[in-house]
Amino acid sequence: MQKRRTGGPGLSRRGLIWAAMAFALIVPLAPTATAQTYPDKAVRVINPFPAGGSGDAVARTVFDKVSAALGQPFLVEARTGAAGSIGTDYVAKAPPDGYTLILGTASTFGTNAVTQKALPYDPVKDFTPVVMMAHTPYLLLVNPSVPVKDMREFVAYAKANPGKLNFGSFGNGSSNHLAYELLKQRAGIDIVHVPYKGGAPLITALLAGEVQSSLDVYATSMPHVRSGKFLLLGVAAARRSALLPDTPTLAELGYPVEGGTFFAILGPAKLPQNVVATLNREINQALALPDVRERLMQLGVEVVGGTPEQLAAAIAGELDLWSRLVKERNLRFD
Repeated sequence: MQKRRTGGPGLSRRGLIWAAMAFALIVPLAPTATAQTYPDKAVRVINPFPAGGSGDAVARTVFDKVSAALGQPFLVEARTGAAGSIGTDYVAKAPPDGYTLILGTASTFGTNAVTQKALPYDPVKDFTPVVMMAHTPYLLLVNPSVPVKDMREFVAYAKANPGKLNFGSFGNGSSNHLAYELLKQRAGIDIVHVPYKGGAPLITALLAGEVQSSLDVYATSMPHVRSGKFLLLGVAAARRSALLPDTPTLAELGYPVEGGTFFAILGPAKLPQNVVATLNREINQALALPDVRERLMQLGVEVVGGTPEQLAAAIAGELDLWSRLVKERNLRFD
């Protein structure tokens, strides 16, 4: 296993992918002649998680602009179940004509592949990448009952009290479960995992001190950080978040951990190139609009954008990272 660089100005391979994707927003993609024939009817964007979440809001914000630009409705439709696998599999089996797309996340195109034994789809072979829309890194949170002030003290306290601290997750095998296992590996600490059924019960448990730590996203955790109910130790990213420019990354603090979720658009395998080019161009242009960027920041996510190839590389990086971690940590998800 190759060791990742810690400290210094360099970025990890995954960090370079994110940076390149964000930079690509300034490079417009030229339309193709055949792209003008698509779309000529309504397009469905399948959200594999319940409506009302961050991904749903990101998709609706972006596709409102895409719809206006292309003159056809882009309808965001929830099709939920099995940690997002039901809706994702539905799109994998849809006709590859560009009229059924999937809102991909770090679980459906990352952790699910290594935590679910009978995943009904292949996250690489069954899909055509279009574009990464946004990303939000996890924040490392600690209940103030733990007598620490920063990351150095937290690691020291955990090492002095092996197995006595708990960390919570969205569920066994969830993306923040695996990210915290990566933190445990990189920091050399023993903290007990307590799975919950989603983000809301996890936040409640962390507030009550049932668990002492967790990784969670900006939107749900920052109100409690500001009120003093959570202590924020660092951001699980390769580079500082635009949402928290004054907060160091865990990598800066000596623990190279990257984790979070993303919101991407993909279609079934063998999606026509003119469809991919049209969608990629219009989504990137929507992401570059000041009102869209402002709205996404309000939702607690960072604009990414970029090319289909960059999205494919990001997904490959996720799958490689988590598959290696599961083997190295001998994790079980039964």
